[in-house]
Amino acid sequence: MRILVTGAAGFIGSNYVRYMLSKQPDAHVVALDKLTYAGNLANLAAFEGNPRFQFVQADICDPDAVGEALAGCDALVNFAAESHVDRSVIDPMAFVKTNVEGIRVLMEAARTHSVQRIVQVSTDEVYGHVPDGSVNEQTLLAPRNPYSASKAGGELLALSYFTSFGLPVMVTRGVNTIGPSQYPEKVVPVFVTNAIDDEQLPIYGEGKAVREYMYVTDHCTGIDLVLHRGEPGAVYNVGVEYEVDTVTLATSILELLEKPRSLMRLIEDRPGHDYRYSLDSARLEALGWQPKYTFPQALAETVNWYVENEDWWRAIKSGSFGEYYARNYAERLARSRPVAAG
Repeated sequence: MRILVTGAAGFIGSNYVRYMLSKQPDAHVVALDKLTYAGNLANLAAFEGNPRFQFVQADICDPDAVGEALAGCDALVNFAAESHVDRSVIDPMAFVKTNVEGIRVLMEAARTHSVQRIVQVSTDEVYGHVPDGSVNEQTLLAPRNPYSASKAGGELLALSYFTSFGLPVMVTRGVNTIGPSQYPEKVVPVFVTNAIDDEQLPIYGEGKAVREYMYVTDHCTGIDLVLHRGEPGAVYNVGVEYEVDTVTLATSILELLEKPRSLMRLIEDRPGHDYRYSLDSARLEALGWQPKYTFPQALAETVNWYVENEDWWRAIKSGSFGEYYARNYAERLARSRPVAAG
């Protein structure tokens, strides 16, 4: 199989490239990435010189570049996305362009080149707040912020190409994913890297927002299973059914790093905050998928990676990231409150 992996220099994308090259001995990977702030060539450095790997720097909104990269490919897995809720509140248009228009470009190129299997990687956030129970793939979408709305629009557009043109598109909706090389704007690497430096951990609201946290390798195996065995036109939830609130998450990280609870700070909540997601992943499990990592194992592996790879994240946090972080958190932290003991 020759596969185009878009967004390949990002967090999940680079881990998926690693998985494909190590677990699929016949796979040839064309890795495409625009190299925005969250795309990092260091994430792909291990594959340089591998005859089964090729890197292309390009934007998925560029039809000519996408068409050239996709020529001769049997499959397409799209990870390319603007993916941070806080940034989407600041600049919604960037999310619409990449997460919707980019999908149109990819689908048109896939039609032209008769791609045989396509996976659009989406998110559990398209369901919106889930107050009770778990949602399955038939649940109506109810996104509540520009990021999740753009992801919902993109995946629905991709699925429309299955209905309208017979394009073999499948969609995965994954829960919060953690692991090596996640850009430090996301909650776990923010907490881990701040704690290492004895800096405050900003926790939205009262810290009661609940998420499922899945190790990136488990997410990659789920996506790969859908690529090879999923039904065209179908959607597959990828979740671990282990719910953790933000205070518990922060506490667990501080315990692993032997740091004080006093680093946790409650800050003003963000607009449109979804307080709970919960996925029913029975459809994917019916294909034979099961996560291998428990939450404690996934978190420990993740924390250890950041401890052992300080050069990677310090290079990021010493650059333009600092401007974004200050813009999003400085005033909130100035008005923050401690987390109650207990």
